[in-house]
Amino acid sequence: MVSIYKLTKDATPEQMKAAGLGAHYANHDNALFYHNAGGVPWTASYIAAKGDPIADLYEDIAAEEKARATYQWIINLSDDPDLNDGLKYLREREVIHSQRFREAVEILKDERDKQIYF
Repeated sequence: MVSIYKLTKDATPEQMKAAGLGAHYANHDNALFYHNAGGVPWTASYIAAKGDPIADLYEDIAAEEKARATYQWIINLSDDPDLNDGLKYLREREVIHSQRFREAVEILKDERDKQIYF
């Protein structure tokens, strides 16, 4: 979101409109408003939690992989090297998060398999 803020913080209403952000400007000025590329606002219902640590970690892994893919697709669309540098950092951070969650899943599976059931 910091990258989006940097790109729009000093934009004029005319620039926002020319960039296809006229409706955003009309509703939010230059403020950040969390929504997907289709304009659907973020909602807490996007957070899925089962209550089982392994299942929940798989949800986390999926979220990290989706974010990684999205950053890559934005990079593919952008010709701004400064923006792309920030996006590449964020993309790699998602990869590391996914790897750590995968490691945690394996630890939990090992511990689960050690339990004795009566």
